[in-house]
Amino acid sequence: MSNILLVLRWVLVLVLAWLCGKLITKIKMPAILGWLIAGMVFGPYGFRLLSQPVLDAGWYKVIITWMQCAFGLMLGTELIWSRIQSYGRALIVTTLTQSLGTFAVVSAAFAIVLSLTGYPVWLAPAFGGIALATAPAPALSIVQEFHTKGPVTDTLLPMAVLDDIVGIAVFFTVNSFIASQVSGGAVPLYMIPVMIFLPIGIGILTGIPAALLLKKTAGNRAGTLAVLVAGITLTAAVGLFFNKVVFTNITLNYMLMGVSFSAVFSNRIPQRQLEETTDWFHPILGVSLLAAIVDLGAPLDYHLILGAGLYTFLYIISRAAGKYFGARVGAKATHMPVTVQKYLGLTLLPHSGVSLIFTGIICNVLAASRPELSTLVKGTIAAAAVINEIIAVIAAKRGFELSREIGKANASA
Repeated sequence: MSNILLVLRWVLVLVLAWLCGKLITKIKMPAILGWLIAGMVFGPYGFRLLSQPVLDAGWYKVIITWMQCAFGLMLGTELIWSRIQSYGRALIVTTLTQSLGTFAVVSAAFAIVLSLTGYPVWLAPAFGGIALATAPAPALSIVQEFHTKGPVTDTLLPMAVLDDIVGIAVFFTVNSFIASQVSGGAVPLYMIPVMIFLPIGIGILTGIPAALLLKKTAGNRAGTLAVLVAGITLTAAVGLFFNKVVFTNITLNYMLMGVSFSAVFSNRIPQRQLEETTDWFHPILGVSLLAAIVDLGAPLDYHLILGAGLYTFLYIISRAAGKYFGARVGAKATHMPVTVQKYLGLTLLPHSGVSLIFTGIICNVLAASRPELSTLVKGTIAAAAVINEIIAVIAAKRGFELSREIGKANASA
C-alpha cells in the first residue's frame, strides 16, 4: 500500500475521531474519550483503518514525535519561574508522594499476590515501575476542552512534567534490577541521567534562539507561529538524531524536549505576549492532542477487557490507590488548597501510552530467558491500559468538576 494511501487513511481516522469526540460530548463526557475509543475501534485490533503498517511507518512516527513536542509546549508555558517559586516545595513533595507512593503500593500488592501464586517476588517492582508514570495528554486535553482554571489545574500541569522525570528515573532503575535477575540486557544506570537531562538540554538549546526571535515577532501572528513551528521541528529533529544515531538503545522523551523548549521562551517574553502566543498556537495544539490520543488508543486491544483477570484488576486498583492517596498525603502535608488535597489524585490516573512503552522495554528484558513472565506482564498491562484509560478519563473530568474549576478560565478572561 502506498504511503499516500496510508496518510489518507490516517487523516480519515482523525476526522472520524473528531466526530466521535463531538458525539460523546452530547452526553456530557469529554471529547478525549471519543478520540480514545475511535483509536481502538479503527486501530489494528478493530476495523484496521489505522492499521499496523501505518503505526510502523517512518513518516507516522516522525509526525507523532513532532506532535509530542508540540503538546509539551503547552505544559512548558506553565513553568513560569515566579509562579513555580510560590508552590515549589509543595509541588515537589506532592509529586514524590504520589509517584513513589504509587510505586510502593503497586509493588507491595504484586509482591503479595505473586508469592501466593508461585511467581518470583522480584517481578513485583516491574509492575510498580510501569505504574508510577502519568500520561499528561489526556489531562491536558480536558484542561483545554473545559477551560479549567484553579489550584488543581495549576498543580497538575507542572506536576505532569516532574512526574515524567521521576517516572523515568525509577523505571529504568527497576529495569536494570530486573535485568540483573534474568541476566538480560538493560540500559546501564549511568544512562538514566542522560535520558532525563538530554531532552531538557535539547529543548533549552533550541528555546534560547526561539525566545530571541519571538521578541521580534511580538504582535505578528504569522511570524510567531512560524517561529514556534520551526522551533518545534528543530527540537524534534535534534531529538530524533540523538535517538536514532547516537543512543540507538534508548528512547528519549520528546514531550520533555517540548516542555523545556517552551519554558525558556515563556520566561523571557512578556506575560501579555505569552498569552497571545498560546492563543494563536491553540489550533495546532488541538490537532496535536487529537493525534496523540488516537495514537494512544490504537495499540489497545479492547477484546482484552473480556479476558481481564486478577492481575489486571489488582494493577488498576492498586495504581489508583497509590495515585489518589499519595497525592492527598503530599498535598495535605504541604498545606496545599483543600481542593488539591481531595481531587488532584483523580486527575493523575491516565497513563496508557507511558505504560505500553515501559511494558515493551521490560518484556524485551524478560523475553529471552523468562518468556512466561514476559507474557504475564504484557497481558496484565495491555488489558489494564484499555480498562484504566476509559475509567481514568471519566475520573479526571470528575476531579475538575468536584474542584469547581471547569469553565473558570473563560470566566477570568
